[in-house]
Amino acid sequence: MKVTKPTILVVNDDGITAPGIKALMDAMAEIGRVVVVAPDSPQSGMGHAITIGKPLRLDQVDIYEGIEMYRCSGTPVDCVKLAVNKIFKGQKPDLCVSGINHGLNNSINVLYSGTMSAAVEGAIEGIPSIGFSLDDYTLQADFEPCIKFVKELALQVLANGLPQASLLNVNFPNTKNIKGIKICRQAAAKWAEEFDERVDPHKRPYYWLTGVFQLNDGGEDTDVWALEQGYASVVPVQFDMTAHHVIPYLNNWKFNI
Repeated sequence: MKVTKPTILVVNDDGITAPGIKALMDAMAEIGRVVVVAPDSPQSGMGHAITIGKPLRLDQVDIYEGIEMYRCSGTPVDCVKLAVNKIFKGQKPDLCVSGINHGLNNSINVLYSGTMSAAVEGAIEGIPSIGFSLDDYTLQADFEPCIKFVKELALQVLANGLPQASLLNVNFPNTKNIKGIKICRQAAAKWAEEFDERVDPHKRPYYWLTGVFQLNDGGEDTDVWALEQGYASVVPVQFDMTAHHVIPYLNNWKFNI
């Protein structure tokens, strides 16, 4: 009996030539048929942005031999939308993986991340989806210690599926000896942001966003804790942002209208 390999959509937010997507693509090619759709330039911090005010370009490119690849002029979410609509033509892939991102997307960073938003869009489309990130922003990042975990998590999701409207946010510490996997919750944290003000040659001010990551969570069941202890963190996330626990509270309000 012929066994059909799964089809895997690979996306990212660092751009189609980023080392991280090459590492992820190679890992997925050992599991199934890979189709890569990625931005033509870095799109970090784009969150769930989509392009609506200008046309999108989608060009097939021949960067790595034997891999079907497309370069998109839009955001990471645009990449997933175009892949589903124009490349797969409604025949959805078996898995969507995003990354491997250069830099963490743990805790509150999940809200800003283009990497995770691409995975979220995959889940919205009903595709089992995973976002992968490594705690190393450099182009020289070593993804090799992550690969066995990436493949195992992909195989687990392909075999078992994920509950409806959920996906996985996976982060790796920057170490050659990852201790294992911890299933975690998202740590409570925020960015204390500042704007570095400078002046251009025309005497007009401009600003660079800076900030400090503030952890307000001492729990030993969080993604931040797991990463600090040398584990890969796996956080199940969802795109239903309803605060269900607040509904009974609001129902006690007396509206004077």
